[in-house]
Amino acid sequence: MEFKSNTITDVFFDLDHTLWDFEKNSALAFEIIFRKHQMILDFDKFIAFYVPINLKYWEMFRKDEIDHHTMRYLRLRDTFDFLDFEINDEKIHLLAEEYIFYLPKNNHLFDGVIPVLDYLKSKYNLHIITNGFAEIQRNKLDNSNITHYFKTITNSEMAGVKKPNSLIFEYALSLANAKKENSIMIGDCIEADVQGALDAGLDAILFNETNAEIADTIKQVNHLLDLKKYL
Repeated sequence: MEFKSNTITDVFFDLDHTLWDFEKNSALAFEIIFRKHQMILDFDKFIAFYVPINLKYWEMFRKDEIDHHTMRYLRLRDTFDFLDFEINDEKIHLLAEEYIFYLPKNNHLFDGVIPVLDYLKSKYNLHIITNGFAEIQRNKLDNSNITHYFKTITNSEMAGVKKPNSLIFEYALSLANAKKENSIMIGDCIEADVQGALDAGLDAILFNETNAEIADTIKQVNHLLDLKKYL
């Protein structure tokens, strides 16, 4: 697959599941709040149920089918229901708020993040495009000590739309003063990050950390340091 990195000036990254290890940090946040409330449950089973449920509701949120308050409630309600764990709605709303509070306090990054950002920053302007919420995403970046790598940070609240909507990419390009033909997007989601970027006129690379089977027409890496092959 031919790729000319010498035309690239600006590299845009997704944050969650791409640089910031969402699943690890999420599990740590739940450990804290369950311990705080002395909740006795099968933690491994909770996480096993929660992860796909959370992804389902995030996709609905991305498509504007639900708002963020509904998403935060239903992903917990469904998980507890699958566990047959008795809990009232008031407690779920409290846990949902505390989860959002504790989530960005953890700072685990994927393997290779710091070395690859050091490498890329010497060659390109680096940016973030995220569907996450402004304050939470800023805290994640700050707490994991990677904010300084990025020239601009675009979130869906600023842009008024979410990936894969082309308008968020156009907003990010404008903020970065970058041209789409000289830009590339790196993220974990084929629909939101890769296809969204391609539809907006940017090139894209999938971070395929789980080594899922995908079309060979899509540029991909299984480890972030493999970005050096492209950039």
